[in-house]
Amino acid sequence: MLTRLLQTDDDRVMLALRLTLAVVIFPHGAQKVLGWFGGSGLAGTMGFLHGGLHLPAWLAVLDMVAEFAGPLGLAVGLLGRVAAAGISCVMAGAVALVHLPNGFFMNWTGQQKGEGFEFHLLVFAIALAVTVRGSGAYSLDRLLARRASAATTR
Repeated sequence: MLTRLLQTDDDRVMLALRLTLAVVIFPHGAQKVLGWFGGSGLAGTMGFLHGGLHLPAWLAVLDMVAEFAGPLGLAVGLLGRVAAAGISCVMAGAVALVHLPNGFFMNWTGQQKGEGFEFHLLVFAIALAVTVRGSGAYSLDRLLARRASAATTR
């Protein structure tokens, strides 16, 4: 089971998607967990997710783990499928609970009530690709899967 989860091709396109996803999502996770980049940090994020959106506390914590630890795993290609699946769940939840009423487009001009869901749709698609195809080239997943495969054939 773990070997199948880690299995991935030496695919450089997946490497590019994995690293792009990590770079784009990490600042959002750092906002939520560390308060960096103008974010509200743990207390503010829990207040919004648990108090404002009424998510169960465990789900709010999973949201923060997916957006903070997920990109770290993606950056090195460790459990990339798990990290990407978590991020896709966060994006689906963000659209359903917050962004859908604001329409498709992002709020580039500041004239909408809030942000639309076009960004979330792109991130969801990239995360889905990594979930299905794996971490790709230069990943710890690939290295660990090859070692596990070599150990079972001995």
